[in-house]
Amino acid sequence: MRRDNVAAARRLRQTSTSSEDALWQRLRARRFHGLKVRRQHPVGGFVLDFYCEDLQLAIEVDGPVHDGPVAAAADAERQRALEEQGIWFIRVRAEATDTEIHGVLAEIERECGFV
Repeated sequence: MRRDNVAAARRLRQTSTSSEDALWQRLRARRFHGLKVRRQHPVGGFVLDFYCEDLQLAIEVDGPVHDGPVAAAADAERQRALEEQGIWFIRVRAEATDTEIHGVLAEIERECGFV
């Protein structure tokens, strides 16, 4: 793991958004189907909001900063590069995580095939 990616992940953990914190409280400590989920985890030169190695799953919380064309293009390129490594993505809106956390968790469960 590259040292700069580890440092970046550490900084992101310390400055996470309320949306990320709300989801983290439900994913941490194997609370999500007994799976180990890591927060702000470096993979392949990128830092993922949440990553479950057992499922090779990235969960990204996208807020308004991701809505612009430049950010959307960068997100798509990053996702493509990681999908080539076998990682699949679930993207959730930050607004939904803030207001409908149970719905977001249900969506993640559906995408993972748990329900």
